[in-house]
Amino acid sequence: MDEIIIHCTATPEGRSVSVDTIRSWHIGQGWKDIGYHWVVLLDGTVKPGRHEAQIGSHVAGHNTGTLGVVYVGGVAADGKTPKDTRTPAQKAALLAHVKALIERYPTVKKVTGHNQYAAKACPSFDVRKDELGRLV
Repeated sequence: MDEIIIHCTATPEGRSVSVDTIRSWHIGQGWKDIGYHWVVLLDGTVKPGRHEAQIGSHVAGHNTGTLGVVYVGGVAADGKTPKDTRTPAQKAALLAHVKALIERYPTVKKVTGHNQYAAKACPSFDVRKDELGRLV
């Protein structure tokens, strides 16, 4: 693995979303499985998505050699406005999990946000200015 890419589910602040729900959205779009390798729930629980040995489906043109990690949220309560909605538990879990992934895959050279590759707000914060972006 060369890179970890951070995402948000683009769901309203505080709305709980399960791995199975995200999987159903992605399969409904014709994908073979959930696109992300890991999902960070509102309470900070980290759940597996697509198996790490499988190429993800999370950033067009940047899936090979990357791991996709998504947190639930990323949109204000209005359901439209991008917002960093990470709960304190999500922030802590995301940081700890990405650190663990870097330890497991010492070839990881960077941690980035989806918005660094696409004209999207996702993950609704600038990973480069976050502690996540300074891990490697």
